[in-house]
Amino acid sequence: VVQQTTAAARSDRIRTAQAGQLLLFLLTMLLAGMVLSNLVEEKANKIIEVLAAAIPMDAVFMGKLFAMLGVSFVGIAVWGTAAGLFTLASGDALTSVPAPAVGWPLFIALGIAYFAMAYLLLGALFLSIGALATTVREVQTLSMPVTMLQLVVFFLASYALTAPGSPVEVGAMLFPLSSPFVMLSRAALFETLWPHALALAWQALCVVIFVRVGATLFKRRVMKSGPAVKRERRWLKGFGKPRTVDSPVS
Repeated sequence: VVQQTTAAARSDRIRTAQAGQLLLFLLTMLLAGMVLSNLVEEKANKIIEVLAAAIPMDAVFMGKLFAMLGVSFVGIAVWGTAAGLFTLASGDALTSVPAPAVGWPLFIALGIAYFAMAYLLLGALFLSIGALATTVREVQTLSMPVTMLQLVVFFLASYALTAPGSPVEVGAMLFPLSSPFVMLSRAALFETLWPHALALAWQALCVVIFVRVGATLFKRRVMKSGPAVKRERRWLKGFGKPRTVDSPVS
């Protein structure tokens, strides 16, 4: 009887896990692209070059990520308030959603943390794309694989939800982009908390790595700091100098 009750509770919590994954996917899909559009606008106005002249690019990229994350949190707060008021007006609309294994307060807190990590990871990828692209058309072309990757990551996390403890789930937990989705679903299904601390630390490390890579690409492509470009600059300077013509010896 106890096993049947536990299995029934886990089956009900799968709906909560699926709802959490879907909400996390929609939020990151809608909001993470703002980082790229903001960077493209600043590159067009030469603002980012001015910032890079005074501040290390790692700090610029990290500041942009957290600034846009703060803007996203403000938008989510507005939407969440509106949804909460609608829920209160509709009565017991959430009674059909089973409670997660860790409880609603901790589940919501973990959801916020995993949204932040998913946003920062995708935002770092978009910043790297912005560093490679020089025109709006290049941005659209290069961002398409990341958009498709978001769909693949979501489907991978959804499949891992149906196979707990399998190699697929372990791989999805280790892969940085799918880790927030998988770990949020585990918060709905299991009460153990220490894996979430490890997952958040791993995701934070990946954010730092992605930002460093994006900043390096930006320096080489946009700021023209590579050795080949330096040689080109020296050649152009020499090309612009007036040439002296030796007069023939009579």
